[in-house]
Amino acid sequence: MPAFIIRIIKQMKKFFGNRKVLTILLIILAVLCMLSVSVRMRNNRKSPLFVQRLGNDTMAIVSQVVDWPIRLVSGGADSVSQLVEAENENDHLKQEITNLAQTKARNSALEAENQQLKSALKLKDTLTNYDIVDASVISRSPDTWSDLLIINRGSRSGIKKNMPVMSGEGVIGRIIEVDATSSKVELITSTDKSANRFSVEADSTKGKKVHGIITVLSKNQLAFTQVVDSSKLKKGTKVYTSGMGGNSPKGLLIGSVTKTTRDSFGLSDVIQVKPAGNLNDPSVVSVIKRKGEE
Repeated sequence: MPAFIIRIIKQMKKFFGNRKVLTILLIILAVLCMLSVSVRMRNNRKSPLFVQRLGNDTMAIVSQVVDWPIRLVSGGADSVSQLVEAENENDHLKQEITNLAQTKARNSALEAENQQLKSALKLKDTLTNYDIVDASVISRSPDTWSDLLIINRGSRSGIKKNMPVMSGEGVIGRIIEVDATSSKVELITSTDKSANRFSVEADSTKGKKVHGIITVLSKNQLAFTQVVDSSKLKKGTKVYTSGMGGNSPKGLLIGSVTKTTRDSFGLSDVIQVKPAGNLNDPSVVSVIKRKGEE
């Protein structure tokens, strides 16, 4: 046998006799075999390998675990944002409801004032023998609601003491104090015993004048008193100022008869009169002046 062949055989024995080298070669061979098998199986099958599926599932689980806190924080932030937005919208709706209620109240007040202004214009057309000064009510205390109110017209507008004041269709009181730009009105329903009462008259069924004095009977009811014979004053009869005493013009409407009774002594009749004027809540009034009175 030639010498070089013998040397080759000795080198191969020496090489394969090294366990480390042999182990590395076996590992490389095993990896190459697994890769070859994996490629062939992937080409022959539609579904991924078990190892690949396991890796994919593991990555999916890890991704979900990592994403869960992020989704939780993001969802919480969205919920808080929606809650704040809903609260702001709720506050806005409440404000709109409040504004709507205020608008309705203003409209109602304006409609009432407009109606009273129309009544004042109608009164001017009716009372052609008088000069009329329109005024607004600027103060009315709950403590003296049935007794007094204050208007925004005074001596600069020609207002004088004892001038009658009307609202709606009838007399509601008279001027008792006058300042430069305001005046105090004593209402016809005043319970003050010292109040200056109106002298009034009404037409009987026979066409005769029945005279008397207007006093207070109840909150919304007047009394036509000091009448000797009222048997012929029927329900619905109009009661007017008589002009006697010189404090007020003649012919201003006070109200209408609702009922007739005898007084507690049986000496005279008490005629109940419903006021024609707006005594509940007048915002516009008319002060009555005789023609040419300054």
